[in-house]
Amino acid sequence: MDRRIGATTGLVVPPAALQSFVGLAIIASVPIYDRAFVPLARRVTKHPSGITMLQRIGAGMAIASVAMAVAALVEAARLRAARDAGLVDSPGVTVPMSLWWMVPQYVLLGLANVFTMVGLEEFFYDQVPDALRSVGLALCMSIMGVGNYASGVLVSAVDWATMRTGESWFSDNLNRAHLDYFYWALAGVAALEVLVFLYFSTRYVYTNKRELVM
Repeated sequence: MDRRIGATTGLVVPPAALQSFVGLAIIASVPIYDRAFVPLARRVTKHPSGITMLQRIGAGMAIASVAMAVAALVEAARLRAARDAGLVDSPGVTVPMSLWWMVPQYVLLGLANVFTMVGLEEFFYDQVPDALRSVGLALCMSIMGVGNYASGVLVSAVDWATMRTGESWFSDNLNRAHLDYFYWALAGVAALEVLVFLYFSTRYVYTNKRELVM
C-alpha cells in the first residue's frame, strides 16, 4: 500500500507505526469517556458510572467485532486494487491504495481496549473478596496471555485447513492471500462471543450493592 505522507514530502510511514493509533485512540478517548460519555449515559441509565462493568466489557467486545469487519472490508478493497492494477503476482510492488485506509480499524481497537480492559480490571478488582484482589488483577492480566496463545493456535489451524483446500489464506504473496476471509471469520467469532457474553452477563449477580445488575 502507498505509505507516503503527501505526494511531495518524501516521508514514508513504517507499517509498524499503525500500532501507534491504538495508543493514540486510547489516550484521546479516555477523557472523552469520562467527561462526555459517562455523564450522558448517567442521565439515561441513572447509574453512578453511566453503565455497569459488564456493559462496558460487552461494549468493548462489540467494538472489537466491528473493527474486524472494517479490517475485512479494507483488505478486500486492497485486493481489488491489486487486481485492477495487475499486481496480483507482483507482491513487491506498491498497491495504489493509501495506507491511511487502515487507520479506522486501529482506532476502533483502541476504543475497544478502553471499554474492555478498563471494565475487566474494574470487574476483577471489585468482584473478588478483599483478600484476593491481587489474585483477581492477576487473573485479569492472564486473559491477555491466554488470548495470545489462542490466536496463535487459531492462525495455525486456519493455515493448515486452508492449505488443504488450496492456497493458504496466509500466503506469502499477500495479493493472493485471503486475509479478508480471516478478518471476517474473526468478526463472526467476536460477534458470537458477544452473544454468549450477553447470555451469561444478564444472569450475573454482583457481589456488592454499588453495581446494578446488567
